[in-house]
Amino acid sequence: MSSRRLLSRHGGTAGNHRLTAAVGLVLLALLAAEAVTTLDLSGYLGVHLFLGLFLLPAVSLKLASTSWRAARYYARHSDYRSLGPPQLLLRLLAVPLTAATIVLFGTGVAFLVTGRGHGTLLQLHAVSFGVWGVIMIVHVLPYLPRALRHGLADWRPHQALPGAGLRRGLLVGSLLAGAAIAVGTYSVQSSWLAHHDTHQRDSG
Repeated sequence: MSSRRLLSRHGGTAGNHRLTAAVGLVLLALLAAEAVTTLDLSGYLGVHLFLGLFLLPAVSLKLASTSWRAARYYARHSDYRSLGPPQLLLRLLAVPLTAATIVLFGTGVAFLVTGRGHGTLLQLHAVSFGVWGVIMIVHVLPYLPRALRHGLADWRPHQALPGAGLRRGLLVGSLLAGAAIAVGTYSVQSSWLAHHDTHQRDSG
């Protein structure tokens, strides 16, 4: 089967756009909740950690869908080239946004792996969150109208497009995988939080 026929079966550029928009809408709500916990980390650190782990698969799916479009565009695939490039500002912000996202979530996971929540890891986490937050606001504003318009399209029967079932499955699957990761590591999270509280008391 040719790559063009395979892409057509899965919605092609429109399908990629719908997947990116749908994941983006879900992440917008979940990341907003995650950001709110930073207003009182001492009280909501456990929720912050749980949500961060829950978000990992969905964030990975979003990075994959946007990276796929960029790769197809720069590989000069005709369907993607016909859409034209993203706005210049958004293209310039894409690399630092991706890097900040990877560092932000990577250091969060590293907290659990190393059993530490201070020092260089904490500084990297805090700085990447600040950079990520500023760029994300600039990134979301121009894309939000299109995300609202296309993000729910695959869930509306009268707006059917090839590959809708696969895209819905990927989105739901990423959330189920996130729940499995967050729940499956709950004992590790609890141990880390207990160690963190002890370190904070000793430091104080």
